[in-house]
Amino acid sequence: MKKFLKQFLVFIFYATAVYLVLLVIWGEFMPNMYKKNLNYSPGSYGHMYSRIREAEKVTNMDIVFIGSSHAYRGFDTRIAEEYGFKSFNLGSSAQTPVQTKLLLEEYLDKLKPKMIVYEVYPYTLMNDGVESSLDIIANGNINHEVLNMAFSLNNIKTYNSLLYGYYRVLFNRNKDFEENTVIGNDTYIPGGFVEKKMAYNQTPSGTEVKETEWIPIHYQVAALDKIIGLAKEKGIKLVLVQSPVTKAEFKKYINNDAIDSFYSAKAVYYNFNQSLALSDSTDFYNSDHLNQNGVRIFNNAFFHIIKK
Repeated sequence: MKKFLKQFLVFIFYATAVYLVLLVIWGEFMPNMYKKNLNYSPGSYGHMYSRIREAEKVTNMDIVFIGSSHAYRGFDTRIAEEYGFKSFNLGSSAQTPVQTKLLLEEYLDKLKPKMIVYEVYPYTLMNDGVESSLDIIANGNINHEVLNMAFSLNNIKTYNSLLYGYYRVLFNRNKDFEENTVIGNDTYIPGGFVEKKMAYNQTPSGTEVKETEWIPIHYQVAALDKIIGLAKEKGIKLVLVQSPVTKAEFKKYINNDAIDSFYSAKAVYYNFNQSLALSDSTDFYNSDHLNQNGVRIFNNAFFHIIKK
């Protein structure tokens, strides 16, 4: 039995070593089309690389915005400044509460905000969080919190990207990488906002959207509760906001009342789909993201409330 156990442990050791070597070779030399379970792309969509680097340098914010692309494309830090607020946008693509919790734990003490504005797009609580985890691993810091996130998601893509990311950091493989301010139609604005080149929603009016029942994942709800607890612990005001989407996109959830009730019971909550009249064709660039016209209207309404 002892001999078998020793042989088994030796096998595990060598198998792990071989796996790590193959993972590095795969990540370094194989085309992206073959990396189904390995996604590590510094400077990927959303300017997270630039946002994280800037977050390391700023402090004493009035407001920190957090959430998915609806946050970093929806809250313009320049408009916040017009209303007298010093702000930073810590949103990231497809960010779910698991990643929101990680980012707040890492940056709250650096940013020192008086208020956290959390954009709570309903789908983020139905999302497994894997896509956002890959974005943060490739563009953020690899630390104990990221390791905990990987374990909580328990997904092969996240594990592989984390291991490969450790290798990239250990051997300083990203030292020459710089992210452009303008990538395609996106421009990174200091403070974390990303401005999309003016475009208009081309979805035909009356297009049917598949009806969906909003059923949040239990571990995302648990992460949201920890975010609320973290804000209370540090004495920071927390405001939950559902930013505007097109009418069809909003109505696709058959239990919107349940969504509002859920968030209202957690913290101060505003749903701007209920209170703001926007044009689906002129104020959005797709079915669920505002163009700069819509951002201006939305932000003016929001900061008017916050100012009071």
